[in-house]
Amino acid sequence: MTATRTEPAAPADAWEELRTTALLGTDRRPLPAPAGSPALVAAATAVDRTDPATALLELAALTAVRRRAGARPATVPSAGGAAPADPRPELPVAAARRLTVLLDGRAGGAGGTLANLTELLPQWLATARARGFRPPAALLPALLDGARGRSELRGDVVALAGPLGRWLAERNPDWRFVLRTATDAPGPAGPAASEPPGDADGTGSTSTSGDTGAPGDEHRIWHEGLFAERVTHLTRLRRTDPAAGLDLLRGTWPTERAEDRLLFLDALQDGLSPSDEPFLEAALGDRSKNVRATAAELLSTLPGSALATRMAERARAAVRLAGTGHALLVTPPAECDAAMQRDGVAPKSPTGRGERAWWFGEIVAATPLSTWTDDTGLTPARLLGLPVGDAGPDGKGADRADGTWTDDLREGWARAAVRQHDADWARALLGPAPRPGRDGRTTRTAGAPAKLLAVLPASERAAWTAAFIQAHGLGEAFQLLGACATPWTPPLSTAVVAALERAARSGTYPWSHSGVLGMTERALAPEAAPAVEALASDAAPDTAWAETFARLAGTLRFRAAMLAELDV
Repeated sequence: MTATRTEPAAPADAWEELRTTALLGTDRRPLPAPAGSPALVAAATAVDRTDPATALLELAALTAVRRRAGARPATVPSAGGAAPADPRPELPVAAARRLTVLLDGRAGGAGGTLANLTELLPQWLATARARGFRPPAALLPALLDGARGRSELRGDVVALAGPLGRWLAERNPDWRFVLRTATDAPGPAGPAASEPPGDADGTGSTSTSGDTGAPGDEHRIWHEGLFAERVTHLTRLRRTDPAAGLDLLRGTWPTERAEDRLLFLDALQDGLSPSDEPFLEAALGDRSKNVRATAAELLSTLPGSALATRMAERARAAVRLAGTGHALLVTPPAECDAAMQRDGVAPKSPTGRGERAWWFGEIVAATPLSTWTDDTGLTPARLLGLPVGDAGPDGKGADRADGTWTDDLREGWARAAVRQHDADWARALLGPAPRPGRDGRTTRTAGAPAKLLAVLPASERAAWTAAFIQAHGLGEAFQLLGACATPWTPPLSTAVVAALERAARSGTYPWSHSGVLGMTERALAPEAAPAVEALASDAAPDTAWAETFARLAGTLRFRAAMLAELDV
């Protein structure tokens, strides 16, 4: 049984009346009476109500048309002025098409014959940025959307996007990361590329526009911005004017939160110099232990700092050259006194090592490496070759150094070499490049070899890693390869291809080297494509290695074409 209401519904409620009737059913709720404008009432009255369900749909159609026809367009806020001009040349047409393919992220070929193209995008971005191109404006939304989800792309994307990217970011909250990303890009991509458009996003604030603004107001973002924006502002300023950056930080330091102070202090790594020492020395008295530790680490990289001098004095008290000059004897600290704690040495070991070993390692890592060579007149290699032992209660040690404290001393030296970027010490700690045919591994390298490699020049890194792979294969080469510049040098590429060939012949499966293979697709020199294609031809058909080599060869060809399009 159905019914028709006689009282008219208010126009504003007509849609809700129909929706409620549809939810309850026309058997339980009558159709609403015609209401609204005369035209709408006339049209609704003409609806045949013999079948209530059909009538309900027709009434809904009439009401929907009325609602849409009556809608008024929203007020669009002013977009402000046009984006500043970008004088850089636009991407070549072929390169722009390639960018579209990379952003789309398709496999690029049937049957997975190419690497995941999204993994090749970082190399394309870095190369395009280095060539000084700007992308077509039509590609910027997709480019910014891609960087929104992949933070590792943001530096290159923001630099490439230039002033237009910044202009867009000021109008789209989804792209606000552009305003918080520090780049070294000069000129139009730099921080002062555009003027804020006003309240373009309707938030009532213009502070997120970055460090632009009226003259004399260039640091407004430091005082009003979000934390990430402030870190970015400080980092940029340190790269161009370290003294001004320090003054800015010093002005608000007492009012900053401990967790913020820690990251602001870390930003001082850019442009660190003896001029920063008084501020860092004062930070050693900070109430936060993490701030104190960071300040101490920064001071330890300044060889002439007072902290480095104090650490050197402690190191001399802990290590001495034996009377014969043929051994090093160690007397680790017996306690972590207040002075050591102020200099960033934690009284409790966080690593599980014994406390005396922990204190000893912290002292060695913070001591200028020149202390050891200057005091003994020995080279890093000679010092590393000396046996090490415990000095014992009488300070004289055993007749023959027993190796006690050897690992702790070497680990401390390795940390110092990385922290102080000392290539001579890093080279000595790594040891000579491995040679094929030697039995077993060379003497274990102290510290993390990949970190020590990173201290060396790029060509030396590649040569050492190539020698390591020739001697030991790919099994332990992943981190070493990651420390090498890309694309890999021809000798390193040759070593990797040869190692892959040996692995295939040895009967191992490709997925045993999946990490190295993924890196190889992105970093192997494209010139190695013919050698890889030859491996694909020689491999047994329809095997995993044949597919792996074919995919690698296809990816190298793709990368070669990709880079050639940018080399114009």
